[in-house]
This record gives sequence, structure tokens and C-alpha cells, in this order.
Amino acid sequence: MTTVMVPAHGVGTRSDLPVPLGPAAAAASVTLIISFVVLAFLWRSPRSPGGGRPLPRVVTDVVDHPATRTTVRAVALAVLIAVINIGFVGPDDPSDNVAPWAFYVTFWAGLVPLSLLLGPVVRYANPLRLLHRIVTGALRIDPDGLRTPPASVGYWPAAASLTAFAWLELVAPGRAEPATVAGFLAGYAVVQVAAATVFGARWFDRGDGFEVYSSLIGGLSPVGRLDDGRFGLRNPLDGLERLAPGPGLVGVVVALVGTTGYDGISRTTWWTSTVTEGVLGGTLGLAATTLAVGVIYLLGCAALTPHGAHEGQRPGPATFATTLAPIAAGYAIAHYFSLLVFDGQQTFILAGDPLGTGADLLGLAGTRIDYTLLGPIAIMAVQLLAIVTGHLVASVAAHDRAVRLYRSEDAVRTQYPMLAAMVALTIGAVGLLFAG
Repeated sequence: MTTVMVPAHGVGTRSDLPVPLGPAAAAASVTLIISFVVLAFLWRSPRSPGGGRPLPRVVTDVVDHPATRTTVRAVALAVLIAVINIGFVGPDDPSDNVAPWAFYVTFWAGLVPLSLLLGPVVRYANPLRLLHRIVTGALRIDPDGLRTPPASVGYWPAAASLTAFAWLELVAPGRAEPATVAGFLAGYAVVQVAAATVFGARWFDRGDGFEVYSSLIGGLSPVGRLDDGRFGLRNPLDGLERLAPGPGLVGVVVALVGTTGYDGISRTTWWTSTVTEGVLGGTLGLAATTLAVGVIYLLGCAALTPHGAHEGQRPGPATFATTLAPIAAGYAIAHYFSLLVFDGQQTFILAGDPLGTGADLLGLAGTRIDYTLLGPIAIMAVQLLAIVTGHLVASVAAHDRAVRLYRSEDAVRTQYPMLAAMVALTIGAVGLLFAG
């Protein structure tokens, strides 16, 4: 059997990119610092959220129609079932089986750009919500569940499921094997639907890691709900205010940033030359990287005390958790952009003959991945722009939230540690792009 590492993100190494590491990291950090100074002097009062330009009423009517939503989820459920079946009964060679490519590349790498464009698409199309409705209907169980989940649970199940997926993708032995992918998807579906059967459909809002991730990133979409419930064009920062804070939300964003950071570190020559390959080394590295991001973020929240806050406000780390969403999105685009553009082609090439029978359903037989679509300079530009833009938007979001919670003279003070944390994350992220 040929071993193919499907989730090998990126193309080539970063050491051959045409901009030296030092100037790139310095320029990104200086840009962030300058933006902080400008915000401190010019952004002294919170902006007014809401508003926007509504889209034609027919858009909302069609999207919200039960038949549309059910149809979309039915198609998604059919695709999920097909991927699981193909993973189990299709070709054994990962390079010939569409399941790993569809899951690791098309779904996971495509989730961020699709959510940035259209909003929380996973919540809308989530096939597990339809499966839950089918199961509860067959068992004659109230779809609202048998009991209410404890408030302390919050988003921790989503954080745990995202971390489990990251371990599967980056550490687990045989992670590219089709049967491994199919087994994970089947097991994930069973666990999520079982939990929703007990706690109701609201479980998916905070328990399904993929749905929470899409909702978090989708808050930055320029397309979203306006105050009157219609779809419209809005300020992307408004969407970050709509995701309800709760226990575990910090864990979600730290897991997203930390696991993506480990993905970059594990591909450096330093890592491969100093760390023993294997599950233990990978697991410890994944945990250490995620923990480091968590510590950096908590240090950035060191000045978030009740002192200077408006009456009734008690800001803390969870208060600013969603402001990490732009950073998570930037990291994801930087690491998965080239993977989606290049290896994403393989999903469609293999989809034409999913069972390896020699069929050519899509007319793509014999087609190979076109690696000439983008050159290294274009890839580098997208990666740097994604990371810098993500940190800049996060800085703006955090500053606006600070001036909303604190008196103007105290708002900037609270953001000094956060600026230092963001500069540290920026330097680290840019460094990983160039690590060979």
C-alpha cells in the first residue's frame, strides 16, 4: 500500500520565499503597533453596532424557507453518508480514495473562506441537525431534549471536539487512511446526535466544534442578519457581537489558533530534526503549542480588571474571546490556502470514480493537479496578508470592545498587554511561514 500524507498543508517549504524573515516579521509587527497608536488617538468612543443595507426580501424568504433548509441539509447528509461509505469500502490507497481529500481538504480547508463569505454555513447546512430530527422523530422524543445541559458546560464540548480533530489530522497514526477518516466521521456523528437527543437541538450551537467554528468565523462575514432579521450587508465586526459568550469560548479560539500553530511548527526543519517522530511527541507538541497560545492570550488580558469599567461591567478573558476570531481566520487561510487551491482539485478528480471501478462520472479521468495556478510569490502574499489583516481586525475589534466597556481614559491602558500578545503571535505566525 502506498502511504500518502493527505493533510500535508502547503506546497514546498517556506524558506525559498522571496522576502527575508526578519523584515517580514518586523513590518507586520510595526503595522500592528502603528494601528494601535492610531486607534488610541482617533477611536475614543464605541461605534454604534447594527444597521447595514438589507438585501431584497426574497433572499431572506428563500433562505429561511423550511423546504430550502431541509433540502440543503438532506444533500449534506447524503454527501456525509457517501464519504463515510467510500472511506470504508472504496480504494484502500489514500491517493485513490476521495474520503480523506473531501474531509481534510475540501471541507476543513474550505470552511473558513466559505464562512467568511456567507456566514455560519455549517449551522445552516449541518446534516447532523437533520439526522437528529429523524432520530428523535423515530424514537418519539421531544427534539428539545430530555434535559438542559449545565450552564458550566458552555462551549467546552466544541473546544474538545476541535482539539480531537486536530489530533486526528496532525498526530494520529494512519490519519490519511480512508477507514480512519470514515471511522472518525461516523463516530463524531453518533456522539453529536446522541448528545443532541439528550440535550436538544440547542446542543449543536455549543457542542458541535465544526458548527461553532463556522459561526465564530462567519461572524466576520459582510453578509448576515440585520436587526430586523433580514439578510443584508453589514459591518463585519457586528457579527462578532452576536455570538453569545460563555464558558469554554476562550478554549475554542485558543484551540483553533494553537492547533494551527502546531501545524506550522511541526513542518519546520527544527521540529523534524529535534523531536522524535511518533504519537507521543506529536501529542505533547500539540498540547504545548495550544497551551502556549492560551498563556499568551491570558497574559494579554492581564489588565482587564473592574477598575475603570462602566458600572455593572466585569470584563475578563471571555469578554474578548471573539476578538481572536480574525486571528484564527488569518492563521487558517495562511496555512490552508495553497492546500485548498492545489489539493482541493484532487477531491473533484477522485469524485468521478469514487469506488475505483474505472468510471468517469465527471469527465476528469487522467486529470492531474495543476500546480501552475499560483506561484510562490502569490502564495506568500496571501499568507502574509491573511496574518497581518487578521491581527489588525482583531486589534480593532478588541479596542472597540474596550472603549465600550471602559471609560475612555482607561480603555487604552487595558489594551497594552493585548497589543504585546498580538505582536508576539504575529512574529510567531510570520516566522512559521518562512521556516524551512
